[in-house]
Amino acid sequence: MKIIFAAGGTGGHINPALAAAGEVRRRDPNAEILFIGTADHMEARLVPAAGYAFKTIEIAGFQRKPTPKNIVKNIKTVGLLLKSTGAVKKILAEFQPDVVVGFGGYVSGPVVRTAAKMGIKTAIHEQNAYPGVTNKALAKKADKVMLTVEAAREHLECKNPPILTGLPVRHEIIDADRDFARAQLHIPQNAVMILSMGGSLGAKAINEAMTALIAARYTDKNLFFLHATGKYGKWVPEKLRESGVDLEKAENVVIREYIDDMDVCLAAADLVIGRAGASSLSEIEATGKASVLIPSPNVAENHQYHNAMALVNNNAAKILEEKDLTPESLIATVDALTSDPAALRTLGANAKKMAVMDSAKEICNILMELAEN
Repeated sequence: MKIIFAAGGTGGHINPALAAAGEVRRRDPNAEILFIGTADHMEARLVPAAGYAFKTIEIAGFQRKPTPKNIVKNIKTVGLLLKSTGAVKKILAEFQPDVVVGFGGYVSGPVVRTAAKMGIKTAIHEQNAYPGVTNKALAKKADKVMLTVEAAREHLECKNPPILTGLPVRHEIIDADRDFARAQLHIPQNAVMILSMGGSLGAKAINEAMTALIAARYTDKNLFFLHATGKYGKWVPEKLRESGVDLEKAENVVIREYIDDMDVCLAAADLVIGRAGASSLSEIEATGKASVLIPSPNVAENHQYHNAMALVNNNAAKILEEKDLTPESLIATVDALTSDPAALRTLGANAKKMAVMDSAKEICNILMELAEN
């Protein structure tokens, strides 16, 4: 069996593809797997590190705002698209895959589209509740369309009925133990642990609101805060000190730049505050955590808002849009939840109900069925 995975740009596209490829490899050690991506994004590092063959094409996305600068960029993108189609044809002819699957990013478009034209079985996986332009177009051609959330179905015109598979979540996150995690992080068992973050770069609005929340509530020893500032939030500790928070003495406040042990931190948490990327939400669902979601307004099709609303509509999360995010609104929202343990439990339980725990297996089943046919 030969399978090509097309994925690129962000971890939200690449990591689920790697998880699905890992399940294929586990089920069929003789399967030949090839990834196609770009040379200048995360996939160029993550895919070879995971032990998979990797080929690159040169491709870029279209700019939506019709400025003179963007018009020039889009003309160049058309040229790259024509060039990449030829490169993809060559890769497909040499590798001769049984199935080609796209997990998102600019690279998925020419790879899946070209494979379909060549009569190769194709599939796509949509991570978000509101699909992007590329997957909306590919859904009409792909033999199988896989969805992370049910809400995406109404936004797609599919060649065949789409299938809800969820999004693969790492076993380390699913299997982590709450009590052990709390012991590792020195969190009292009866404290309400609030885990907050705004992404690897950091979100200014979230950092500002969380700084105000921590300064206002850190004297409550029933609360424990673990906040990741991101690369551009290194000012947060000093701002907290200016607000009267002595970080050396405040044992219930931990400030980090990054979270590199998400399995431990999520297991220990009672409430998660952060963005609404598909991977993050799948982890929140898999671990059954209550959350306050602050969707990024700077993403295509405002898809994080739609991701968040898929949980909100199931009473599985609270939402604070960034335009409504202030220190006062965040403090009020968090106060209401942390003072009501039953509400926290209800949100977490409803989030857990939305989780698809065997996602990688389901995706693998679909790909293997396509390959065999």
